[in-house]
Amino acid sequence: MAEMKGSKTEKDLKEAFAGESQANRTYLAFAQKADQEGFTQAAKLFRAAAAAETIHAHAHLRALGGIRSTKENLKEAIGGETHEFMEMYPGMIKDAQAEGFEVALKSFTFANAVEKVHAKLYQQALDNLGSNEIVDYYVCKVCGNTLEGEPDGPCTVCGAVKNAFFKVD
Repeated sequence: MAEMKGSKTEKDLKEAFAGESQANRTYLAFAQKADQEGFTQAAKLFRAAAAAETIHAHAHLRALGGIRSTKENLKEAIGGETHEFMEMYPGMIKDAQAEGFEVALKSFTFANAVEKVHAKLYQQALDNLGSNEIVDYYVCKVCGNTLEGEPDGPCTVCGAVKNAFFKVD
């Protein structure tokens, strides 16, 4: 079998994975809006298409060899989250400030803060891998802040009220 590294097919798989992943998130946002507007059937179709896009994205990621052992996947996640809060978001925050785009600035700032939390949580999971300790995670609907255990007050990232958090199953 030919080596995929550096091939046009590898580039195509990465592009397809990104496109399918973005379509999934976009269609879920569209479904939420359709639900808010009372268009239940359109919302259901958006969610069905989003599920299909996830299947496509996962197939492309598998073809790339991008899913490995849990230990390796945790290390990959730590690296990705660290890159986002150390390198990616700081520049985006600076650009949004300079250009005066307050909504984007808020979005980037919240994401940057939460990526630090994710890196820490992934490191804890890696350190505790195999301990079989089960903890519940809660996510803030406003900024994405992620907590181990129930929140005991407002969100420490965006200040949202305690009931803005939802439990992830």
